[in-house]
Amino acid sequence: MNNKPAFIPFALPHIGDEEIAAVTEALRSGWVTTGPKTKAFEQAFAEFLGPGLESIAVNSATAGLHLALEAMGIGPGDEVIAPTLTFTATTEVVRYLGADAVLVDVDPRTLNIDPAKIRAAITARTKAIMPVHYGGLACEMDEIFAIAREHGLKVIEDAAHALPTTYKGTKVGCLDSDATVFSFYANKTMTTGEGGMVVTRNADAAKRMKVMRLHGMNRDAFDRFVSKTPAWYYEVVAPGFKYNLTDIASALGLVQLTRLPQFLVRRQHLASRYAQELSDLPLILPADAPDGDVHSWHLYVIRLDDQALQRGHDRDAVIQALSDHGIGTSVHYVPLHRHPYWRDRYQLDPAMFPVADKAYQTMLSIPLYTAMSDDDQTRVIDTLRRILS
Repeated sequence: MNNKPAFIPFALPHIGDEEIAAVTEALRSGWVTTGPKTKAFEQAFAEFLGPGLESIAVNSATAGLHLALEAMGIGPGDEVIAPTLTFTATTEVVRYLGADAVLVDVDPRTLNIDPAKIRAAITARTKAIMPVHYGGLACEMDEIFAIAREHGLKVIEDAAHALPTTYKGTKVGCLDSDATVFSFYANKTMTTGEGGMVVTRNADAAKRMKVMRLHGMNRDAFDRFVSKTPAWYYEVVAPGFKYNLTDIASALGLVQLTRLPQFLVRRQHLASRYAQELSDLPLILPADAPDGDVHSWHLYVIRLDDQALQRGHDRDAVIQALSDHGIGTSVHYVPLHRHPYWRDRYQLDPAMFPVADKAYQTMLSIPLYTAMSDDDQTRVIDTLRRILS
């Protein structure tokens, strides 16, 4: 007889009957690629964030970041500043365009990009800043915007973690950046399976991104099929990409978007309970949003503190012990400066990023997802308590 407890994953999408019905309807409609559902999703997403925005649906946040940088004119010889503590997608898109990524360290409390490090990294080649709202907590955007204005730089927010995060009462996506990019990957706060959304107030940039997301054609597939002009005719005006989002994914996204407020409430409950129940353990818990603001709680990243290290606890051993008890975890992230490509291309050393490097060696992300039960969370808490006692 197997008495092993059920496995608690690090993350799990919350998909219900309404999502399944919406996807089924899209399949039966005959529109399975980019069509009316994607148009509706773009409109609903822009309305969810606020007035004056254009939304461009894409097949990944990576694609969205690439399109945004390209629309801002980033190219060979340019430099784009980004944090080292992020997924490689943030900076790989810089290299797609022949520009160089300049990696900087993070703030020790929030693990968001350190504005002082941004300022110190600016050169004559710097053209843009890419802040990453780590874990769902907004960066210090006022300082970043001030630096950008002073030096004439573009700001493209990597908001893959930050839906529906707010900064000083304003939703991320509605700030003064040139573009903001969200992710709908399977473990995000809402999902379309794969997918993302770029939002901007810059009409010219939006027009460019819409053209470039589908092969550089001046008419997208949906327009060609519903237009009164000949359906077969289009013009290629640039060497574009294949970044469009399908109606199948958009149908899922439309339902998930309506559930996002309740998803947030559940994530906030789980994060608050972790903060209360883990507060006496030798851990550094993630920073919460300031009073009046929203942390999306995409991730719950804990760090072993100096007391835990002095007691002989090791991050990898804690991860293994949790796994042995049927609890999944992850690490966000192996900093870019430790990966061979970035390390070797830019001659990077861990000593150049003391905060991010120490955080990496002591951090792990523990389960937090909206379908997680209180009983499962209790198992995680009690297991951590036994491991670290």
